[in-house]
Amino acid sequence: MIPVIVLAVAAALIAVIISTMGKDTPASGSSPEPSTTGSGSSAPTAVQNPEIPDLTEFETRDEKDLLAAGPVDAPVTLVVFSDYQCTFCAKWSGETLPLMMEHVEAGDLRIEWRDVNVFGPASERAAKASYAAALQGAFWEYHDSLLPDGKTRSEQELSEESLIALAGELGLNEEKFAADLVSQDTATVISANQQFGFDLGATSTPVFILGGQPLVGAQPSEVFENAFQNALSAAK
Repeated sequence: MIPVIVLAVAAALIAVIISTMGKDTPASGSSPEPSTTGSGSSAPTAVQNPEIPDLTEFETRDEKDLLAAGPVDAPVTLVVFSDYQCTFCAKWSGETLPLMMEHVEAGDLRIEWRDVNVFGPASERAAKASYAAALQGAFWEYHDSLLPDGKTRSEQELSEESLIALAGELGLNEEKFAADLVSQDTATVISANQQFGFDLGATSTPVFILGGQPLVGAQPSEVFENAFQNALSAAK
């Protein structure tokens, strides 16, 4: 169980960061355009408040977690709060996730994925579909297919029929996938992950906790690389 006081501090902290650093939220039923902020922009790209609490206790590090990559005892963990209709999330997945995966492969980083589905039913279906794929050991392949070339799919492409067809294209068992997509067990996992994000104040996407420190938005890849290297050095 997460201590109530610490949870309240974390929620307030991330809420403040989101309100001051920009966010990707639903507007008029459409998905915002990706951020064009470059590394040379004067916009804030990382949290640099020395009083920010350590949020590592919100890392699950559960070896049974199907929505994670990397060893449970990796020195650094990255928790990702995302949405499959979020253009900033797609941008980050296309540009920065592959770089982070290199650290996963080296055994230095663990990534834990948590969908918060702020864009509604289509996002929730996609999140359930990704978990159904995870039950067949194909979470990351399915995730990448939902965000091809760092772009989001249309709502029509996130229909139940389209999601099942995508599973077939990836060589998954469509019958099992279809059953898992609508199962209560899948709904429970996705709902719990979403509530976990909301409890931490992640009501906009993307939000990250990297090495116990929050980052918000599809910031340039070098921001995440620098934050990772700092966290890795601190862990040694």
